Amino acid sequence: MAKILLEMKNITKTFPGVKALDNVNLKVEEGEIHALVGENGAGKSTLMNVLSGIYPYGSYEGDIIYNGEVCKFSKIKDSEEKGIVIIHQELALIPYMSIGENMFLGNERGKKFAINWNETYGEAEKYLKTVGLKESSRTLIKDIGTGKQQLVEIAKALAKKAKLLILDEPTASLNETDSKALLDLMLQFKKEGMTSIIISHKLNEISYVADKITVIRDGSTIETLDKKSDDISEGRIIKGMVGREITDRFPKRTEKKIGEINLEVNDWTVYHPLYSERKVVDKVSMNVRKGEVVGIAGLMGAGRTELAMSIFGKSYGRDISGTLKINGKDVHLKNIKDAIEHKIAYVTEDRKGNGLILSNPIKINTTLANLGAVSQNGVIDHDKEYAVAVEYKEKLNTKCPTVEQNVGNLSGGNQQKVLLAKWMFANPEVLILDEPTRGIDVGAKYEIYCIINKLVAEGKSVIMISSELPEVLGMCDRIYIMNEGRMVGELAAEEASQEIIMSHIIKSSNKGE
Repeated sequence: MAKILLEMKNITKTFPGVKALDNVNLKVEEGEIHALVGENGAGKSTLMNVLSGIYPYGSYEGDIIYNGEVCKFSKIKDSEEKGIVIIHQELALIPYMSIGENMFLGNERGKKFAINWNETYGEAEKYLKTVGLKESSRTLIKDIGTGKQQLVEIAKALAKKAKLLILDEPTASLNETDSKALLDLMLQFKKEGMTSIIISHKLNEISYVADKITVIRDGSTIETLDKKSDDISEGRIIKGMVGREITDRFPKRTEKKIGEINLEVNDWTVYHPLYSERKVVDKVSMNVRKGEVVGIAGLMGAGRTELAMSIFGKSYGRDISGTLKINGKDVHLKNIKDAIEHKIAYVTEDRKGNGLILSNPIKINTTLANLGAVSQNGVIDHDKEYAVAVEYKEKLNTKCPTVEQNVGNLSGGNQQKVLLAKWMFANPEVLILDEPTRGIDVGAKYEIYCIINKLVAEGKSVIMISSELPEVLGMCDRIYIMNEGRMVGELAAEEASQEIIMSHIIKSSNKGE
Protein backbone atom coordinates (compact mmCIF):
# COMPACT_ATOMS: atom_id res chain seq x y z
CA MET A 1 0.00 0.00 0.00
CA ALA A 2 1.29 3.46 -0.96
CA LYS A 3 2.50 5.77 1.78
CA ILE A 4 0.22 8.70 2.74
CA LEU A 5 2.43 11.77 2.26
CA LEU A 6 -0.16 14.38 3.24
CA GLU A 7 -3.30 14.26 5.33
CA MET A 8 -5.43 17.33 6.07
CA LYS A 9 -7.96 16.56 8.79
CA ASN A 10 -11.16 18.50 9.57
CA ILE A 11 -9.84 21.79 8.18
CA THR A 12 -12.21 24.67 8.94
CA LYS A 13 -11.47 28.25 7.87
CA THR A 14 -13.76 31.21 8.48
CA PHE A 15 -13.62 34.71 7.02
CA PRO A 16 -15.89 37.56 8.18
CA GLY A 17 -19.43 36.57 7.19
CA VAL A 18 -18.52 33.30 5.46
CA LYS A 19 -17.24 29.81 6.32
CA ALA A 20 -14.83 29.08 3.45
CA LEU A 21 -13.90 25.56 4.62
CA ASP A 22 -16.06 23.30 6.76
CA ASN A 23 -14.34 20.14 8.09
CA VAL A 24 -12.50 19.44 4.83
CA ASN A 25 -10.46 16.22 4.63
CA LEU A 26 -7.79 15.39 2.06
CA LYS A 27 -5.36 12.44 1.73
CA VAL A 28 -2.56 12.47 -0.83
CA GLU A 29 -0.37 9.43 -1.48
CA GLU A 30 3.34 9.71 -2.19
CA GLY A 31 4.14 9.83 -5.91
CA GLU A 32 0.61 10.54 -7.16
CA ILE A 33 -1.00 13.43 -9.00
CA HIS A 34 -4.03 14.44 -6.96
CA ALA A 35 -6.57 16.87 -8.44
CA LEU A 36 -8.75 19.28 -6.48
CA VAL A 37 -11.91 20.32 -8.33
CA GLY A 38 -14.93 22.41 -7.46
CA GLU A 39 -16.83 25.50 -8.46
CA ASN A 40 -15.40 28.97 -7.92
CA GLY A 41 -15.65 29.77 -4.24
CA ALA A 42 -15.77 26.08 -3.27
CA GLY A 43 -12.62 26.51 -1.15
CA LYS A 44 -9.88 24.83 -3.23
CA SER A 45 -7.36 27.68 -3.18
CA THR A 46 -8.20 28.46 0.45
CA LEU A 47 -7.35 24.85 1.40
CA MET A 48 -4.01 25.08 -0.41
CA ASN A 49 -3.28 28.44 1.23
CA VAL A 50 -3.82 26.75 4.61
CA LEU A 51 -1.45 23.94 3.60
CA SER A 52 1.30 26.28 2.40
CA GLY A 53 1.21 28.57 5.45
CA ILE A 54 -0.26 31.60 3.67
CA TYR A 55 -3.04 31.25 6.23
CA PRO A 56 -0.92 30.52 9.32
CA TYR A 57 -1.52 27.99 12.07
CA GLY A 58 -4.04 29.45 14.50
CA SER A 59 -6.13 31.12 11.78
CA TYR A 60 -7.89 27.82 11.01
CA GLU A 61 -9.04 24.69 12.82
CA GLY A 62 -7.89 21.14 12.05
CA ASP A 63 -4.58 19.35 11.49
CA ILE A 64 -1.98 19.10 8.71
CA ILE A 65 0.01 15.86 8.86
CA TYR A 66 2.89 15.82 6.37
CA ASN A 67 5.32 12.91 6.12
CA GLY A 68 3.96 11.55 9.42
CA GLU A 69 4.52 14.80 11.29
CA VAL A 70 1.90 17.29 12.54
CA CYS A 71 2.83 20.64 10.96
CA LYS A 72 2.03 24.11 12.28
CA PHE A 73 3.20 26.46 9.52
CA SER A 74 3.24 30.14 10.48
CA LYS A 75 4.46 31.38 7.10
CA ILE A 76 5.10 30.14 3.56
CA LYS A 77 8.84 29.74 4.23
CA ASP A 78 8.00 27.07 6.84
CA SER A 79 6.16 24.87 4.33
CA GLU A 80 8.85 25.38 1.68
CA GLU A 81 11.51 24.13 4.09
CA LYS A 82 9.53 20.85 4.28
CA GLY A 83 9.42 20.64 0.47
CA ILE A 84 5.85 21.91 -0.05
CA VAL A 85 5.88 24.51 -2.83
CA ILE A 86 2.82 26.26 -4.27
CA ILE A 87 2.62 27.90 -7.71
CA HIS A 88 -0.27 30.35 -7.84
CA GLN A 89 -2.47 31.14 -10.84
CA GLU A 90 -1.08 34.70 -10.95
CA LEU A 91 2.62 34.19 -11.64
CA ALA A 92 4.89 35.84 -9.06
CA LEU A 93 7.74 36.87 -11.37
CA ILE A 94 9.41 40.27 -11.71
CA PRO A 95 9.45 41.30 -15.41
CA TYR A 96 12.66 43.35 -15.40
CA MET A 97 14.73 40.74 -13.58
CA SER A 98 16.38 37.78 -15.30
CA ILE A 99 15.10 34.20 -15.17
CA GLY A 100 17.99 33.25 -12.85
CA GLU A 101 17.38 36.19 -10.50
CA ASN A 102 13.67 35.34 -10.28
CA MET A 103 14.36 31.66 -9.64
CA PHE A 104 16.51 32.31 -6.58
CA LEU A 105 14.78 35.41 -5.21
CA GLY A 106 14.50 34.79 -1.46
CA ASN A 107 16.54 31.62 -1.96
CA GLU A 108 19.81 33.28 -2.98
CA ARG A 109 23.04 31.44 -3.71
CA GLY A 110 26.19 32.70 -1.99
CA LYS A 111 26.98 34.40 1.28
CA LYS A 112 24.72 36.69 3.30
CA PHE A 113 25.84 39.94 1.67
CA ALA A 114 27.45 38.55 -1.50
CA ILE A 115 25.43 36.67 -4.09
CA ASN A 116 27.41 34.12 -6.10
CA TRP A 117 26.14 34.93 -9.60
CA ASN A 118 28.03 32.11 -11.32
CA GLU A 119 26.37 29.59 -9.01
CA THR A 120 22.98 31.34 -9.42
CA TYR A 121 22.97 31.23 -13.22
CA GLY A 122 24.65 27.82 -13.36
CA GLU A 123 22.03 26.20 -11.11
CA ALA A 124 19.26 28.04 -12.93
CA GLU A 125 20.43 26.53 -16.25
CA LYS A 126 20.33 23.05 -14.67
CA TYR A 127 16.71 23.43 -13.53
CA LEU A 128 15.64 25.08 -16.79
CA LYS A 129 16.97 22.01 -18.60
CA THR A 130 14.94 19.78 -16.26
CA VAL A 131 11.69 21.54 -17.22
CA GLY A 132 12.65 21.61 -20.90
CA LEU A 133 12.99 25.40 -21.23
CA LYS A 134 15.60 26.36 -23.81
CA GLU A 135 16.24 29.91 -22.67
CA SER A 136 19.31 31.54 -21.17
CA SER A 137 18.96 32.03 -17.43
CA ARG A 138 20.08 35.63 -18.06
CA THR A 139 17.02 36.41 -20.25
CA LEU A 140 14.61 38.95 -18.74
CA ILE A 141 11.18 37.60 -17.76
CA LYS A 142 9.46 40.31 -19.83
CA ASP A 143 11.05 38.87 -22.97
CA ILE A 144 9.48 35.40 -22.69
CA GLY A 145 5.85 34.31 -23.14
CA THR A 146 3.37 33.15 -20.51
CA GLY A 147 3.95 29.45 -21.23
CA LYS A 148 7.68 29.83 -20.64
CA GLN A 149 7.06 31.92 -17.51
CA GLN A 150 4.99 29.04 -16.12
CA LEU A 151 7.97 26.73 -16.69
CA VAL A 152 10.22 29.23 -14.88
CA GLU A 153 7.85 29.03 -11.88
CA ILE A 154 8.16 25.23 -11.90
CA ALA A 155 11.97 25.43 -12.21
CA LYS A 156 11.90 27.89 -9.29
CA ALA A 157 9.92 25.34 -7.25
CA LEU A 158 12.41 22.57 -8.11
CA ALA A 159 15.25 24.82 -6.96
CA LYS A 160 13.53 24.87 -3.55
CA LYS A 161 13.80 21.04 -3.48
CA ALA A 162 10.04 20.54 -3.85
CA LYS A 163 8.70 17.15 -2.77
CA LEU A 164 5.04 18.17 -2.97
CA LEU A 165 4.25 20.56 -5.83
CA ILE A 166 0.92 22.44 -5.75
CA LEU A 167 -0.22 23.97 -9.04
CA ASP A 168 -3.23 26.32 -8.93
CA GLU A 169 -4.77 26.65 -12.42
CA PRO A 170 -1.37 26.13 -14.12
CA THR A 171 -2.77 26.13 -17.69
CA ALA A 172 -5.37 28.93 -17.32
CA SER A 173 -3.34 31.35 -19.46
CA LEU A 174 -1.73 28.80 -21.80
CA ASN A 175 -2.64 27.67 -25.30
CA GLU A 176 -3.32 23.99 -26.01
CA THR A 177 0.26 23.18 -27.04
CA ASP A 178 1.82 24.76 -23.94
CA SER A 179 -0.85 23.19 -21.72
CA LYS A 180 -0.13 19.70 -23.08
CA ALA A 181 3.63 20.21 -22.60
CA LEU A 182 3.08 21.27 -18.98
CA LEU A 183 0.82 18.29 -18.21
CA ASP A 184 3.35 15.89 -19.77
CA LEU A 185 6.02 17.47 -17.57
CA MET A 186 3.87 16.70 -14.51
CA LEU A 187 3.60 13.07 -15.64
CA GLN A 188 7.38 12.97 -16.06
CA PHE A 189 7.89 14.32 -12.53
CA LYS A 190 5.50 11.61 -11.28
CA LYS A 191 7.72 8.93 -12.84
CA GLU A 192 10.64 10.46 -10.95
CA GLY A 193 8.74 10.20 -7.64
CA MET A 194 7.34 13.75 -7.33
CA THR A 195 3.93 14.20 -5.69
CA SER A 196 1.65 16.89 -7.13
CA ILE A 197 -1.66 18.54 -6.32
CA ILE A 198 -3.34 20.29 -9.26
CA ILE A 199 -6.31 22.66 -9.16
CA SER A 200 -7.93 23.13 -12.57
CA HIS A 201 -11.28 23.90 -14.19
CA LYS A 202 -10.19 22.16 -17.39
CA LEU A 203 -11.69 18.75 -16.71
CA ASN A 204 -10.17 17.08 -19.78
CA GLU A 205 -6.74 17.95 -18.36
CA ILE A 206 -7.71 16.57 -14.94
CA SER A 207 -8.80 13.27 -16.54
CA TYR A 208 -5.48 13.17 -18.44
CA VAL A 209 -3.06 13.56 -15.51
CA ALA A 210 -4.81 12.83 -12.20
CA ASP A 211 -4.65 9.55 -10.31
CA LYS A 212 -7.25 10.70 -7.80
CA ILE A 213 -9.74 13.58 -7.82
CA THR A 214 -11.16 15.18 -4.67
CA VAL A 215 -14.34 17.18 -5.20
CA ILE A 216 -15.05 20.17 -2.93
CA ARG A 217 -18.45 21.88 -2.92
CA ASP A 218 -19.47 24.87 -0.80
CA GLY A 219 -16.44 24.45 1.47
CA SER A 220 -16.99 20.73 2.18
CA THR A 221 -15.39 17.55 0.87
CA ILE A 222 -17.93 15.69 -1.31
CA GLU A 223 -15.95 12.67 -2.55
CA THR A 224 -12.63 11.37 -3.82
CA LEU A 225 -12.61 9.51 -7.14
CA ASP A 226 -9.87 7.00 -8.03
CA LYS A 227 -8.91 6.61 -11.69
CA LYS A 228 -8.31 2.88 -11.12
CA SER A 229 -11.81 2.09 -9.87
CA ASP A 230 -14.16 5.04 -10.47
CA ASP A 231 -15.74 6.82 -13.42
CA ILE A 232 -13.75 10.05 -13.87
CA SER A 233 -15.49 11.25 -17.04
CA GLU A 234 -16.19 14.99 -17.32
CA GLY A 235 -19.91 14.40 -16.76
CA ARG A 236 -19.26 12.46 -13.55
CA ILE A 237 -16.86 15.11 -12.19
CA ILE A 238 -19.32 17.91 -13.01
CA LYS A 239 -22.11 16.10 -11.17
CA GLY A 240 -19.94 16.01 -8.04
CA MET A 241 -18.96 19.67 -8.42
CA VAL A 242 -22.40 21.20 -8.95
CA GLY A 243 -24.60 18.55 -7.33
CA ARG A 244 -26.47 17.87 -10.53
CA GLU A 245 -25.85 16.72 -14.10
CA ILE A 246 -25.29 19.33 -16.77
CA THR A 247 -26.40 17.60 -19.94
CA ASP A 248 -25.63 20.50 -22.25
CA ARG A 249 -22.59 22.66 -21.46
CA PHE A 250 -23.83 25.42 -23.79
CA PRO A 251 -27.39 26.73 -23.36
CA LYS A 252 -29.39 26.81 -26.59
CA ARG A 253 -30.98 29.99 -27.87
CA THR A 254 -34.61 29.22 -28.52
CA GLU A 255 -35.04 31.89 -31.17
CA LYS A 256 -32.34 33.71 -33.12
CA LYS A 257 -33.13 37.17 -34.46
CA ILE A 258 -30.00 38.32 -36.28
CA GLY A 259 -30.42 41.78 -37.74
CA GLU A 260 -28.39 44.47 -39.51
CA ILE A 261 -24.65 45.00 -39.16
CA ASN A 262 -23.99 46.87 -35.95
CA LEU A 263 -20.21 47.26 -36.01
CA GLU A 264 -17.91 46.96 -39.03
CA VAL A 265 -14.13 47.16 -39.22
CA ASN A 266 -12.25 47.46 -42.54
CA ASP A 267 -8.50 47.26 -43.26
CA TRP A 268 -7.75 47.75 -39.57
CA THR A 269 -4.00 47.95 -38.93
CA VAL A 270 -2.28 48.44 -35.59
CA TYR A 271 1.41 48.77 -34.66
CA HIS A 272 2.99 47.77 -31.37
CA PRO A 273 3.03 50.68 -28.83
CA LEU A 274 6.76 50.26 -28.07
CA TYR A 275 8.24 48.54 -31.16
CA SER A 276 6.94 50.92 -33.80
CA GLU A 277 8.04 48.73 -36.74
CA ARG A 278 6.08 45.70 -35.48
CA LYS A 279 2.62 45.26 -37.00
CA VAL A 280 0.36 43.38 -34.55
CA VAL A 281 -2.93 43.72 -36.48
CA ASP A 282 -2.64 43.59 -40.26
CA LYS A 283 -5.50 44.84 -42.51
CA VAL A 284 -8.23 43.06 -40.56
CA SER A 285 -11.83 43.31 -41.76
CA MET A 286 -14.78 41.94 -39.79
CA ASN A 287 -18.32 42.75 -38.70
CA VAL A 288 -20.94 41.78 -36.14
CA ARG A 289 -24.73 42.01 -36.49
CA LYS A 290 -27.44 42.85 -33.98
CA GLY A 291 -28.48 39.72 -32.08
CA GLU A 292 -25.33 37.84 -33.12
CA VAL A 293 -22.46 36.23 -31.22
CA VAL A 294 -19.30 36.38 -33.33
CA GLY A 295 -16.26 34.43 -32.17
CA ILE A 296 -12.60 35.19 -32.80
CA ALA A 297 -10.50 32.03 -32.54
CA GLY A 298 -6.72 31.79 -32.71
CA LEU A 299 -3.60 30.81 -30.84
CA MET A 300 -2.04 32.96 -28.13
CA GLY A 301 -0.23 35.87 -29.76
CA ALA A 302 -2.51 35.89 -32.81
CA GLY A 303 -3.43 39.54 -32.19
CA ARG A 304 -7.01 39.03 -30.95
CA THR A 305 -6.71 41.09 -27.75
CA GLU A 306 -4.73 43.78 -29.57
CA LEU A 307 -7.51 44.01 -32.17
CA ALA A 308 -10.24 44.25 -29.52
CA MET A 309 -8.44 46.89 -27.43
CA SER A 310 -7.55 49.00 -30.45
CA ILE A 311 -11.23 49.03 -31.53
CA PHE A 312 -12.20 50.01 -27.99
CA GLY A 313 -11.16 53.65 -28.18
CA LYS A 314 -7.57 52.97 -29.28
CA SER A 315 -6.73 51.63 -25.80
CA TYR A 316 -3.86 49.64 -27.37
CA GLY A 317 -1.36 50.34 -30.12
CA ARG A 318 -0.11 53.22 -32.26
CA ASP A 319 -0.39 54.35 -35.90
CA ILE A 320 -3.86 52.78 -36.07
CA SER A 321 -5.44 52.95 -39.52
CA GLY A 322 -8.55 51.60 -41.22
CA THR A 323 -12.24 52.43 -40.90
CA LEU A 324 -14.72 51.73 -38.14
CA LYS A 325 -18.47 51.93 -38.76
CA ILE A 326 -21.31 51.77 -36.25
CA ASN A 327 -24.76 51.26 -37.79
CA GLY A 328 -23.31 52.09 -41.20
CA LYS A 329 -21.76 55.44 -40.18
CA ASP A 330 -18.01 56.12 -40.00
CA VAL A 331 -16.86 56.88 -36.47
CA HIS A 332 -13.50 57.95 -35.05
CA LEU A 333 -13.07 56.79 -31.47
CA LYS A 334 -10.16 58.75 -30.01
CA ASN A 335 -10.31 57.26 -26.51
CA ILE A 336 -12.21 54.91 -24.20
CA LYS A 337 -14.73 57.64 -23.28
CA ASP A 338 -15.63 57.95 -26.99
CA ALA A 339 -16.06 54.17 -27.25
CA ILE A 340 -18.39 54.05 -24.22
CA GLU A 341 -20.43 56.98 -25.58
CA HIS A 342 -20.79 55.06 -28.86
CA LYS A 343 -22.16 52.09 -26.88
CA ILE A 344 -19.09 49.82 -27.17
CA ALA A 345 -17.83 47.91 -24.12
CA TYR A 346 -14.74 45.75 -23.67
CA VAL A 347 -14.57 43.08 -20.95
CA THR A 348 -10.84 42.53 -20.50
CA GLU A 349 -9.20 39.09 -20.12
CA ASP A 350 -7.25 40.49 -17.15
CA ARG A 351 -10.06 41.08 -14.67
CA LYS A 352 -7.71 41.50 -11.70
CA GLY A 353 -5.16 43.78 -13.36
CA ASN A 354 -7.24 45.95 -15.69
CA GLY A 355 -10.91 45.14 -15.17
CA LEU A 356 -11.67 45.64 -11.49
CA ILE A 357 -10.44 47.59 -8.49
CA LEU A 358 -9.95 44.68 -6.10
CA SER A 359 -9.62 46.85 -2.99
CA ASN A 360 -13.00 48.50 -3.64
CA PRO A 361 -16.51 47.18 -2.94
CA ILE A 362 -18.75 45.50 -5.50
CA LYS A 363 -21.06 48.54 -5.59
CA ILE A 364 -18.25 50.91 -6.69
CA ASN A 365 -16.94 48.48 -9.34
CA THR A 366 -20.46 47.92 -10.75
CA THR A 367 -21.11 51.59 -11.53
CA LEU A 368 -17.57 52.59 -12.54
CA ALA A 369 -18.15 52.71 -16.33
CA ASN A 370 -21.35 54.75 -16.05
CA LEU A 371 -20.97 57.11 -13.10
CA GLY A 372 -23.24 59.68 -14.74
CA ALA A 373 -26.21 57.39 -14.16
CA VAL A 374 -25.68 57.37 -10.38
CA SER A 375 -24.59 60.96 -9.81
CA GLN A 376 -25.88 64.51 -10.02
CA ASN A 377 -23.72 67.58 -10.54
CA GLY A 378 -20.64 65.40 -10.06
CA VAL A 379 -21.79 64.01 -6.70
CA ILE A 380 -22.47 60.26 -6.45
CA ASP A 381 -25.85 59.25 -5.04
CA HIS A 382 -24.74 56.37 -2.78
CA ASP A 383 -28.28 55.03 -2.34
CA LYS A 384 -28.71 54.79 -6.11
CA GLU A 385 -25.23 53.24 -6.47
CA TYR A 386 -26.13 50.62 -3.85
CA ALA A 387 -29.50 49.88 -5.52
CA VAL A 388 -27.84 49.38 -8.94
CA ALA A 389 -25.24 47.01 -7.48
CA VAL A 390 -27.94 44.95 -5.73
CA GLU A 391 -29.98 44.81 -8.96
CA TYR A 392 -27.03 43.41 -10.94
CA LYS A 393 -26.04 41.07 -8.09
CA GLU A 394 -29.50 39.50 -8.36
CA LYS A 395 -29.60 39.64 -12.16
CA LEU A 396 -26.28 37.83 -12.54
CA ASN A 397 -26.66 35.62 -9.44
CA THR A 398 -23.39 36.91 -7.95
CA LYS A 399 -22.60 35.04 -4.73
CA CYS A 400 -21.63 37.51 -2.02
CA PRO A 401 -22.97 38.41 1.45
CA THR A 402 -23.35 42.10 0.50
CA VAL A 403 -22.43 44.52 -2.31
CA GLU A 404 -20.31 46.33 0.30
CA GLN A 405 -17.84 43.41 0.11
CA ASN A 406 -14.50 44.09 -1.60
CA VAL A 407 -14.23 42.48 -5.04
CA GLY A 408 -10.83 41.04 -4.13
CA ASN A 409 -12.53 38.71 -1.63
CA LEU A 410 -14.77 37.10 -4.27
CA SER A 411 -14.05 33.91 -6.21
CA GLY A 412 -12.91 34.20 -9.84
CA GLY A 413 -16.36 33.40 -11.26
CA ASN A 414 -18.06 36.02 -9.11
CA GLN A 415 -15.38 38.61 -9.95
CA GLN A 416 -16.13 37.92 -13.61
CA LYS A 417 -19.84 38.55 -12.98
CA VAL A 418 -19.05 41.91 -11.34
CA LEU A 419 -16.93 42.81 -14.39
CA LEU A 420 -19.83 41.89 -16.68
CA ALA A 421 -22.22 43.89 -14.49
CA LYS A 422 -19.95 46.93 -14.77
CA TRP A 423 -20.20 46.92 -18.57
CA MET A 424 -23.84 45.85 -18.76
CA PHE A 425 -24.72 48.87 -16.61
CA ALA A 426 -23.03 51.04 -19.25
CA ASN A 427 -25.80 49.75 -21.58
CA PRO A 428 -23.63 48.90 -24.63
CA GLU A 429 -24.89 47.87 -28.04
CA VAL A 430 -21.64 46.02 -28.83
CA LEU A 431 -20.00 43.97 -26.08
CA ILE A 432 -16.49 42.61 -26.70
CA LEU A 433 -15.72 39.71 -24.36
CA ASP A 434 -12.04 38.74 -24.11
CA GLU A 435 -11.67 35.25 -22.59
CA PRO A 436 -14.89 35.73 -20.55
CA THR A 437 -14.73 32.34 -18.79
CA ARG A 438 -10.98 31.97 -18.20
CA GLY A 439 -10.21 30.35 -14.84
CA ILE A 440 -13.83 29.78 -13.81
CA ASP A 441 -15.76 26.57 -13.24
CA VAL A 442 -18.39 24.87 -15.39
CA GLY A 443 -21.33 26.08 -13.29
CA ALA A 444 -20.25 29.74 -13.46
CA LYS A 445 -19.43 29.32 -17.17
CA TYR A 446 -22.97 28.12 -17.85
CA GLU A 447 -24.41 31.16 -16.05
CA ILE A 448 -22.22 33.52 -18.10
CA TYR A 449 -23.28 31.76 -21.33
CA CYS A 450 -26.91 32.34 -20.31
CA ILE A 451 -26.15 36.06 -19.77
CA ILE A 452 -24.58 36.25 -23.26
CA ASN A 453 -27.67 34.60 -24.81
CA LYS A 454 -29.94 37.04 -22.97
CA LEU A 455 -27.95 40.03 -24.28
CA VAL A 456 -28.17 38.94 -27.93
CA ALA A 457 -31.87 38.10 -27.49
CA GLU A 458 -32.28 41.81 -26.59
CA GLY A 459 -30.63 42.74 -29.91
CA LYS A 460 -27.14 43.45 -28.58
CA SER A 461 -24.04 42.33 -30.50
CA VAL A 462 -21.39 40.18 -28.83
CA ILE A 463 -17.83 39.56 -30.01
CA MET A 464 -16.29 36.65 -28.08
CA ILE A 465 -12.55 36.01 -28.01
CA SER A 466 -11.73 32.59 -26.58
CA SER A 467 -8.82 30.16 -26.60
CA GLU A 468 -11.23 27.30 -25.80
CA LEU A 469 -12.44 26.05 -29.18
CA PRO A 470 -15.39 24.06 -27.75
CA GLU A 471 -16.64 27.34 -26.22
CA VAL A 472 -16.36 29.20 -29.54
CA LEU A 473 -18.13 26.37 -31.35
CA GLY A 474 -20.81 26.04 -28.67
CA MET A 475 -21.70 29.73 -28.36
CA CYS A 476 -21.05 31.55 -31.64
CA ASP A 477 -23.15 32.09 -34.76
CA ARG A 478 -20.12 32.93 -36.86
CA ILE A 479 -16.39 32.45 -36.27
CA TYR A 480 -13.43 34.48 -37.51
CA ILE A 481 -10.01 32.80 -37.36
CA MET A 482 -7.01 34.98 -36.62
CA ASN A 483 -3.32 34.15 -36.94
CA GLU A 484 -0.21 36.32 -36.80
CA GLY A 485 -2.24 39.53 -36.86
CA ARG A 486 -4.40 38.61 -39.86
CA MET A 487 -7.85 37.17 -40.40
CA VAL A 488 -7.24 33.83 -42.11
CA GLY A 489 -10.76 32.42 -42.21
CA GLU A 490 -14.45 32.97 -41.57
CA LEU A 491 -16.88 30.14 -40.88
CA ALA A 492 -20.58 29.80 -40.11
CA ALA A 493 -21.05 27.87 -36.86
CA GLU A 494 -22.68 24.90 -38.60
CA GLU A 495 -19.68 24.34 -40.90
CA ALA A 496 -17.01 24.83 -38.21
CA SER A 497 -15.10 22.24 -36.19
CA GLN A 498 -11.92 22.25 -34.10
CA GLU A 499 -10.06 20.47 -36.91
CA ILE A 500 -11.17 22.99 -39.57
CA ILE A 501 -10.24 25.97 -37.38
CA MET A 502 -6.79 24.53 -36.63
CA SER A 503 -6.21 23.69 -40.30
CA HIS A 504 -6.83 27.35 -41.24
CA ILE A 505 -4.27 28.44 -38.64
CA ILE A 506 -1.65 25.87 -39.71
CA LYS A 507 -2.09 26.57 -43.44
CA SER A 508 -1.74 30.33 -42.94
CA SER A 509 1.43 29.80 -40.85
CA ASN A 510 2.93 27.53 -43.51
CA LYS A 511 2.27 30.15 -46.17
CA GLY A 512 3.92 32.79 -44.01
CA GLU A 513 0.91 35.02 -44.37
